[in-house]
Amino acid sequence: MSILVKLDDMLYKRRMTLTELSERIGITLANLSILKTGKARAVRFSTLDSICAALQCQPGDLLEFAPASLAASTEAASARGRETEPAL
Repeated sequence: MSILVKLDDMLYKRRMTLTELSERIGITLANLSILKTGKARAVRFSTLDSICAALQCQPGDLLEFAPASLAASTEAASARGRETEPAL
């Protein structure tokens, strides 16, 4: 997909966990995780609005358009990184 989700970056900048964001905006941790990993096929404007309000950011801080070839290489690198992360 050509849209990259940079939710992880913004959470890191705001020193907030995905669980804390979930509690603040009233969206399940599972749904936010799907969004964070880039597996979501769509996002409601109301969800995007809630996330931006909680993180005090703009939609462009969370979403980025990248050509398909760049997006594929970024997703592959991200997947390799997840393989080496310790299980929680």
